[in-house]
Amino acid sequence: MATDLTAPRTAARPDVASIQRRTLRLLFTTQIIGGIGVTIGIAVGALLAARIAGTAVAGVAQSAGVVGAALLAIPVTRIMARHGRRPGLVLAYAVGAVGGLLVVVAAATRWVPLLFLGMLLFGGGTAANLQARYTAVDLAEPARRGRQLSLIVWATTIGAVAAPNFAALADRVTTGWGLPPLAGPFAFSAAAFVLAAVVLLGLLRPDPLLTARRLVAADAPAADLPPAADATATAVAAEAPAAGGGATPAAAPVKVRAPRGAGMRAAWSVVRGQPAARLGIAAVAVGHLVMVAVMAMTPVRLGESHADADVLRLVGIVLSLHIAGMYAFSPVVGWLTDRLGRRAVILGGVGLLLAACAVAGTAGHHTPRLSVGLVLLGLGWSGTMVAGSTLLSESVAAEVRPSVQGLSDLIMGLAGAGAAVVSGFVMQFAGYPVLTLLAAVAAAPLVALALRPVPTGAPDEEG
Repeated sequence: MATDLTAPRTAARPDVASIQRRTLRLLFTTQIIGGIGVTIGIAVGALLAARIAGTAVAGVAQSAGVVGAALLAIPVTRIMARHGRRPGLVLAYAVGAVGGLLVVVAAATRWVPLLFLGMLLFGGGTAANLQARYTAVDLAEPARRGRQLSLIVWATTIGAVAAPNFAALADRVTTGWGLPPLAGPFAFSAAAFVLAAVVLLGLLRPDPLLTARRLVAADAPAADLPPAADATATAVAAEAPAAGGGATPAAAPVKVRAPRGAGMRAAWSVVRGQPAARLGIAAVAVGHLVMVAVMAMTPVRLGESHADADVLRLVGIVLSLHIAGMYAFSPVVGWLTDRLGRRAVILGGVGLLLAACAVAGTAGHHTPRLSVGLVLLGLGWSGTMVAGSTLLSESVAAEVRPSVQGLSDLIMGLAGAGAAVVSGFVMQFAGYPVLTLLAAVAAAPLVALALRPVPTGAPDEEG
């Protein structure tokens, strides 16, 4: 296909630094709002499912949200590939809001199939939160990508800490409105997702991904432009501010055709041919698999050695420390990613995951030692997530980046859901120490993959 170039090369360029600062502030805010919505659902989802469908399927209901987030990555990233980040993020939050409302209806009617459907769609909030970290690096300078991605990951900490208090408040308020117990938090989650979607729809302008593509198209020689670089470059130019603060003239944009092959199949083809992208996806997926497998069964481990009156309190403390390890230090992890390199931090993350499995698996019934293991587990997850996501984002060209990132989130989500299911069987038949050993074995091959030399420059920059 021929590329339609209609603009002079001297067209005014957008103020990239200003757009990036605005994008980061906006994403930070919506990540807090969306994080509150997601965490409220996680906090009460299993309890609600147990009351409606029974304890035996409570874990399956929770897994439905994880699977929903993974599957929603496919349509969301397809929309992003053709129309930019804004409509994709808005769609994901909107689907999450619908899911939250369906859970409320399921709680009122005690209809189990509707509960599972609602939890599946509720995963849209998680999908939006995950995609936000990639949005943060579309226009980031290469030397600051890790830090800026980690800043958006860190914002989730605020929502995760605040959410339990909001859950209790929501339950008290909505019970007075006539809603069943534990249904109100999902209504609040739906409201939070709607608020995040409205803010992004109105304020995420110009779209960072479309702006990045436009800059790549404008800088590349005409013969080197990809035949499918951008679906809406004209709209980008109309909304992007020029360097001097005014709007870019209508004649200024570089118009290129839409990427019609930017689906999961095209993403997989790109990943197979790019070692750095394979390492990025593997780091994110393996780190998530190990974290979920060990974390999911830790409350059960605590229940084996403590009385019922103490279990919930201890679970809250241990998991709070674990979440702090996951998110609270992500800015430091991002700084190290930029300073030491992506592969070095991935290797450090794997090392922490292995140490976590060793400490937690040999802790026995010593709760403080188990807590140390869960903190190390969170830190290892943070290292593989931040460094792996950064490496993946800069290893593929702009026109296929959303699809490749969506493929990564799909694989990560399915890996986490599979780990949650398998870990229960391992825990029942072999015990917690064997579970941590198998998790360590699953992480070990990532070391060999990370030690292989791979190019780290972004193709659209090297060109």
